[in-house]
Amino acid sequence: MTMAHDILRAQWRKSSRSGGNGNCVEIADLVASIGVRDSKAPDVGHLNFAHQVWAAFLSQAKAGRYDR
Repeated sequence: MTMAHDILRAQWRKSSRSGGNGNCVEIADLVASIGVRDSKAPDVGHLNFAHQVWAAFLSQAKAGRYDR
């Protein structure tokens, strides 16, 4: 499966904690990575993160590492 094919079949989703104000990111579990895109501009493109990198980010976020 090619990366383009993977993106076309992606199931993008927002966080269940999304506020509904339109300022959200969406993620998709792709075959080789996690895709992240802006929900306001989904056609602009997305970023890819390795599964391990995304898991580390989530772990740190849950631990409060990025709280203001």
